[in-house]
Amino acid sequence: MPQRSRQVDAVRSAAASVGTMDNYPAPARQLVAAMRAAAAAEPLRAVAFQGAPGAYSHQAVREACPDGLPLPCFSFEEAMEAVQDGRAGRAAIPIENNLHGRVADVHTLLPDSGLFVTAEHYVKVEHCLLGAHGAVLADVREVISHPQAVGQCRKRLRAMGLRSAGFADTAAAAAEVAAQGDPALAALASRLAGELYGNSLLHAGMQDADHNRTRFLLLARSPLPAPAEGPAKTTLSFEVKNIPAALFKALGGFATNGVNLTRLESQLRGGGFTAADFLIDIEGTPEDPGVARALEELQFHSKWVRMLGSYPAADPGTD
Repeated sequence: MPQRSRQVDAVRSAAASVGTMDNYPAPARQLVAAMRAAAAAEPLRAVAFQGAPGAYSHQAVREACPDGLPLPCFSFEEAMEAVQDGRAGRAAIPIENNLHGRVADVHTLLPDSGLFVTAEHYVKVEHCLLGAHGAVLADVREVISHPQAVGQCRKRLRAMGLRSAGFADTAAAAAEVAAQGDPALAALASRLAGELYGNSLLHAGMQDADHNRTRFLLLARSPLPAPAEGPAKTTLSFEVKNIPAALFKALGGFATNGVNLTRLESQLRGGGFTAADFLIDIEGTPEDPGVARALEELQFHSKWVRMLGSYPAADPGTD
């Protein structure tokens, strides 16, 4: 078997084995251990996130909570549980991406988590081509990363004549490249990941679309007071009654009171096709008269309504 094919098979095997953080490449495991120890010493400052150190969720923590202590977790559920049981004061969870839509599972986990939204933050996704320490671009033949990141850089990779293979996560791919030390192997990940693992930055801005942004929500055990001034959003969930035009009636109050819905997600409950609940974001807070009237109408037409928090509206940024 050619050497390059053997290496690709090894990379894919490594990707399949990353089932827990204990199976991350050695450079990532070392950082995970250090970050978890720091967070355990000051849990109120800890901010849980999903992924290996250097993930875009880690970048969100650094940008949105510069005084926080990042706490890496293997899954979204684990990150929320860290807040629930007091190992972290907050969690930074991606909720949607402007190119790829909602983040799977989060819309299901959030309403039942018992946590509250205290802030939102947008991360600009900028993929970098990261090589082994000392590598140069001419050395690279194969690129590994999460399949979504590979897809977001497909045109650039094709133009550069580089093959690709999937990996469990972008930051873990950078750690794997650093651990292997093979100049022919590179990763697509954040600049932060390259800095953490000592990768060579071979090419910045690998993404095909420069307007790629992910929206994160900051979650905590207790809600914050609604913003008294400035643009604000409110996140809530509800279940409509099983009657004709239930959703139309439930949401009608927002239209008649001039309240803008910025997001609407649905999921089926109980394994059937008749009971659905919804997760929505609206502009404003319950202290606004129009929002208060709309929420009264929503309560009337719903089985239950759960307020998940009001917070300042963040600027998504422009290119």
